[in-house]
Amino acid sequence: MKLFKHLFNAFLYSSAGLVAAWRGEKSFRLIVLLVVVAVPAACFLPLSTVARVLLIGAHGLTLVVELLNTAIEAAIDRIGEERHPLSKKAKDCGSAAQMVMLVLIAALWGAALWGCV
Repeated sequence: MKLFKHLFNAFLYSSAGLVAAWRGEKSFRLIVLLVVVAVPAACFLPLSTVARVLLIGAHGLTLVVELLNTAIEAAIDRIGEERHPLSKKAKDCGSAAQMVMLVLIAALWGAALWGCV
């Protein structure tokens, strides 16, 4: 019973995080829109199973990276509004992680549509 309560609470906290990201982050909403368009496209286009799995997985990871980037930004903003080189580094690295994922997705789509995957 304790395990069920723990899992239920974890689900509630995670749901609150998704709602907060949706309401407060335009970038998250754009990534969700990308996923909503791209995942069905990956399913219906004549692609190999490997290409489909790679594309859908990469889009899922993009959501994860955006949530982590949002968490980093929120934690840095909580520390203080003053500019600090380490705060800038943390935010820039979170943003760079998302950029790497988006470049990876573009490369995967290119390879899948070209027939390389």
